[in-house]
Amino acid sequence: MRLRLEFLALLAATSAPAGTDALAFVADPSSHRQLLRHREHAASLTLSAASPSPYARTKWSPRPSSASSPPSSHGDSAPGGRQLSSSSSSSSSYEDVRADLMALMDNPSWDDGSLAPIFLRLAWHSSGTYDASTGTGGSNGAGMRFSGGMESRDPENAGLQAARAFLEPIKARYPHISYSDLWILASYVGLEHTGGPIIPFTPGRVDHVDESYWSRNGMSYGRLPAAEKYCCPHLDDSNVSSSIDPTTGTVRGWEGLCTHVRDEVFYRMGFNDREIVALLCGGHVYGRCHPNASGYAGPWVEHPTKFSNEYASDMIEDEWTLVSNGDGWLIGMGAEELIPAPGKRQFVNKVPGKVTEDGGDGANQMMLLSDMILKWDPTFRQYLELYAEDEELLRNDFGVAFKKLTELGCGF
Repeated sequence: MRLRLEFLALLAATSAPAGTDALAFVADPSSHRQLLRHREHAASLTLSAASPSPYARTKWSPRPSSASSPPSSHGDSAPGGRQLSSSSSSSSSYEDVRADLMALMDNPSWDDGSLAPIFLRLAWHSSGTYDASTGTGGSNGAGMRFSGGMESRDPENAGLQAARAFLEPIKARYPHISYSDLWILASYVGLEHTGGPIIPFTPGRVDHVDESYWSRNGMSYGRLPAAEKYCCPHLDDSNVSSSIDPTTGTVRGWEGLCTHVRDEVFYRMGFNDREIVALLCGGHVYGRCHPNASGYAGPWVEHPTKFSNEYASDMIEDEWTLVSNGDGWLIGMGAEELIPAPGKRQFVNKVPGKVTEDGGDGANQMMLLSDMILKWDPTFRQYLELYAEDEELLRNDFGVAFKKLTELGCGF
């Protein structure tokens, strides 16, 4: 109750748009493809000695945090400007944090009754800025909390003020934990709470003391992905079908979007093709998009608050129609929630005038253009089909890849 009252007081001062929108990572083009092909099988992904292969079908369990973990600076949030060290905390204190986070997850007043998706998105966006070639970015720093900083001004992070506000009372109760660690731990707990992989938590992320990290390192926002980059640039909201190649059924320019997602984003961070598909299939089973945040609208899956392989299986099995803001026919099908903001395109599991076999319109679901490349690219497609057939394999592969993502740039 105390945490709830503390949060309500904090949230009243926060005018953040709600949303758990598309996980997006945009970057400037660079020659990461060749580097990644040489390093693809050398990536260190093993969670423990009991899991010799990155894709071993092992059963995970949490391990206690080390009491001698590296120091974590809390920057401007630390009392008196002091640096607080996570080494001063015991492993039991992290279990206390975990317990409080677990109690926070169910929230009937939030999207679909769960905070797990927005915490997952917060962890993705705080980690997905990493660049392996420069060693910059990653889950260290928690730079999003600085209102004038580059990360907080990134439009791809719209709506995440609310996620941070939900966690602020827990940060106040446990000042030994850095913001960086708290954001990642919240995502791990959210995954566990919703039937996802149980990921061992390693503390030691260090918070930035101010917003200057990005400018000092010559960085700018734009490392998080754009869902339509390089696709047919001239959108006519009244004739969105002109964006479709009639011979293939794909969006014109999708190959460029695929290069953006693969090379400019995930290869830049150090991921291979299988890991890319695992991250998207596991991450986009959660939450929904909002027109007032990302511009896109609706959930990816029917049940957006529990782990499953529904994203992969539905992408392959369902019929998808490209829509824009001008597609008012969705209202008549009870799918108004799938209409994106002006200037945005997305796929929906609806066809004008067509209903499902049981006579209803079915669940309202959408896919971003950057999702559909998993279906169109032959290499991505083979892994998409693998996960569509095997949920347990996806749970394991996603857990390994997500742990890797959330430890980028941390030095452990």
